[in-house]
Amino acid sequence: MEVPQAKIKVLLVEDDAVFRMGLSLILKNSPRLVVVAEVEDGESALKYVRQHPPHVVLLDMGLPGLGGQETLVRLKREHPEVKVLVLTSRDEARLVQKMIQAGADGYCLKGITPEHLLRVIEEVSAGHGWFDSKVLGHMREALSTDVASQTPRSERVTLTDREREVLRWIAQGASNPEIGQHLHISSGTVRVHVHAILRKLGANDRTHAVVLAMERGLIS
Repeated sequence: MEVPQAKIKVLLVEDDAVFRMGLSLILKNSPRLVVVAEVEDGESALKYVRQHPPHVVLLDMGLPGLGGQETLVRLKREHPEVKVLVLTSRDEARLVQKMIQAGADGYCLKGITPEHLLRVIEEVSAGHGWFDSKVLGHMREALSTDVASQTPRSERVTLTDREREVLRWIAQGASNPEIGQHLHISSGTVRVHVHAILRKLGANDRTHAVVLAMERGLIS
């Protein structure tokens, strides 16, 4: 008898009531997700997580009071096991870097399609960091001016051609199955390459790997 998969518990943190209602409807239509609560500010989010830790917090940046950035910092400090996916309209490179440094597990721009958002939440819940390709472009531009001077030769990392291909698809936000389809290899083989990339770069997750790769000029 097949054991049913446990649903991914999502806490929705958004101060715009209309947008929050739309997000809630999208998430509730997924058989894999369950919205455990909806709150409109960081203080309420922290209070809820302390009592009922979810799997994923879907976090807006423009929150009243505590603000999205400080909410993220406190969430990850108090509950590092809880995944946080930032959903915002802001795509400035420095802000994204701050969010990643604060522990964000993903960074989405508002306007993402419902189908893609659901897939990203599942990826983030599984421990696969993700951020929008437009955001990645801005980060690449911000880092491109002095990459060579910032990376000592002793710290340079050697990746195989296949690992570089996988890394490029990771940077575009592709999931393991999607990477496998593009490269005509199995998801299991993709996982092996991802683990090798993380180990070589000394990265904690996929998002961290992409940032390190950009800093070291491994992504052109």
